[in-house]
Amino acid sequence: MLKPNQFEEDEAWVVFQLNDAPVRTEQDGDFNCIALMDAASGFIFGTAFVSVAQAEPSVFEVRKLFNSCSERSGGTPATLLLPKGQFQTTFPSEAKRRGITAVHVHETELSALTSEATQGFREHMQGGRA
Repeated sequence: MLKPNQFEEDEAWVVFQLNDAPVRTEQDGDFNCIALMDAASGFIFGTAFVSVAQAEPSVFEVRKLFNSCSERSGGTPATLLLPKGQFQTTFPSEAKRRGITAVHVHETELSALTSEATQGFREHMQGGRA
C-alpha cells in the first residue's frame, strides 16, 4: 500500500474519484467528482465534475484541471498515479504530453492516500452524517 511518507511534495499526483455514489442534480443529471491530489501532502489541487455517462473527463476538462493544479503547486510532478482500470485515455495522454509518467496501480494501493479525502467528501455530501 502506498503511503504519503513515501513521496516528496510534488513528486507524485493522484487521480481518483471522490464520490462513492453519483452526485445527483435535478437539472443536469448524475456526476462523479474526480480529484487531482498531491500524494505526499494530501492537498487536493482541483476537482472536476464529470457526467456518469462519460467514462472519464474530456481532454478539455483534463487540461483545465492540470493547468489549475500546476498553477497552485508551482510545477508538475514526475509521476501521475491512477487507479487501474480507470482513466485509461485522457489523463495518461495529457500526462505524457507534459512529460509526466502515468502509472496505473490497484485502487487498494491508493486507499491510504485517498481514504481521508473520500471520507470527508462522503460526510460533506451526507450533511455531516458518516
